[in-house]
Amino acid sequence: MSATIQLAIIVGYLFLALGVGLAAYRVTERVAEDYYLASRTFGTVVLLFTVFATLLSAFTFFGGPDTAYSFGPEWILVMGLMDGVIFAVLWYVVGYKQWLLGQRYGYVTLGEMLGDRFGSRAIRALVAVVSLFWLFPYVMLQQIGAGGALAALTEGAVPFAAGATLVTVFMILYVVLAGMRGIAWTDTLQGAFMMTMVWAAFLWVLVAVDGGLGTINAGLEATNPEFLALGSDFYTPGTMLTFAISIAFGVAMFPQVNQRFFAASSETVLKRSFALWPVLVLLLFVPAFLLGTWARGLGLEAEVGAGESILPVLLAEFTPAWFAALVVAGAIAAMMSSSDSMLLSGSSYFTRDVYRTLVEDGITESQEDRLGRIGVVVFATGALAASIWAEAEAFGAATVGSILVEIGDLAFGGFAQLALPVIVALYWRRTTRSGLAAGIVVSQVVYLAFNFLPETAVGSVVLFSDTYLGWGISIYGMLVGLVVTVLVSAVTSQTAASDTEIYFEGLRAD
Repeated sequence: MSATIQLAIIVGYLFLALGVGLAAYRVTERVAEDYYLASRTFGTVVLLFTVFATLLSAFTFFGGPDTAYSFGPEWILVMGLMDGVIFAVLWYVVGYKQWLLGQRYGYVTLGEMLGDRFGSRAIRALVAVVSLFWLFPYVMLQQIGAGGALAALTEGAVPFAAGATLVTVFMILYVVLAGMRGIAWTDTLQGAFMMTMVWAAFLWVLVAVDGGLGTINAGLEATNPEFLALGSDFYTPGTMLTFAISIAFGVAMFPQVNQRFFAASSETVLKRSFALWPVLVLLLFVPAFLLGTWARGLGLEAEVGAGESILPVLLAEFTPAWFAALVVAGAIAAMMSSSDSMLLSGSSYFTRDVYRTLVEDGITESQEDRLGRIGVVVFATGALAASIWAEAEAFGAATVGSILVEIGDLAFGGFAQLALPVIVALYWRRTTRSGLAAGIVVSQVVYLAFNFLPETAVGSVVLFSDTYLGWGISIYGMLVGLVVTVLVSAVTSQTAASDTEIYFEGLRAD
């Protein structure tokens, strides 16, 4: 099949997503709450699938199978079981409390909610700036994945920069037009499409292999017997729990996920959604990551870490070109459904928590709505430019999959540093403005230092190592944030502007 036909399949899907966005535009009001939260009207199916599709990204379709190919299928436990269950619990612990507060006070962003509790514009801006700092590279991650996927599918006929630009332009169009409602509708489409395609690929490969699962397992037994057992030098308990905890707590603080906690139409919708979450996650992650593992048992070669991802190699070997194009379209759907939500949330954080806090607070609803749409274009364009530069100059021939894992892991951990100080503020009346600010700042500084400063040996102690006693530094940073928040709150007083009862007094579902 020619690259032209393959590209036509991808572009056809992009136009379908744009059409859904245009339909949503017809019923979208020109006010900030409708643009950012669809007027808090999501039912169970839309809420569940918009969170699901928002979290599924290039990391899932390329980084995950590459990890399973390189180290074994236990990645399913990290992302599917552990992360699915832990995040479902956090959806209740953080999300339900946020939903109650949003219903009562009309909050749109996490910073807005915390700033109101502590009577502090600085807190509001701090949360937004930290979130935007980590959001930017994660938007880049999706664009790098989209550009790399199209370049690989068309064997270079569509260069990386052209592919990333194509997908970004379509995202900008329907996000600017339709806001959260359009994104949620396209997320529902994209989530169903992704699920269908990954299971179709799973079954197609299983049927296409002569001897099926027996042949695959025999190949694994011969080449990588450790893949058929639990645990390895890579999948230690500390490593697996570090990944699972960092990802789950980070997801709870992702702006594009966190804002959806405000958008449920009722308490029943919210609770039903987080109860179904682990099931939906496993339905996608199990086949996606097993495909990566199977590629190893089938003897396929891919230079994961030096120029290739395993999923396109597997599809090229066992499926026709038109089907591989559809699966890549599913992967691009995952990237789009993450990026569009990130763009909208990033715009709302900038507009409501940075611009209105630091520049001009007295803008009208229509002005804020217009500024938010402009913010989407600026944020997307900036991330695209950075992605093209990074791919061309910084990463060279490094594989898309390894880049995605590296960037994704770093951003997950950065967002995870916010989680424990925020949970303390939500549930402990004694939390002070100074305690929350100190917990956020200190944990971020620790995390950044240990990720960007070189290792330094002082006697027998190695400073700025990635791990200590088998646990990743993100876990230690989270604990530092928790301890600092509690200790500083214990020795400081509430400010006159703080409202210590706003999160507690009479707070229940109507």
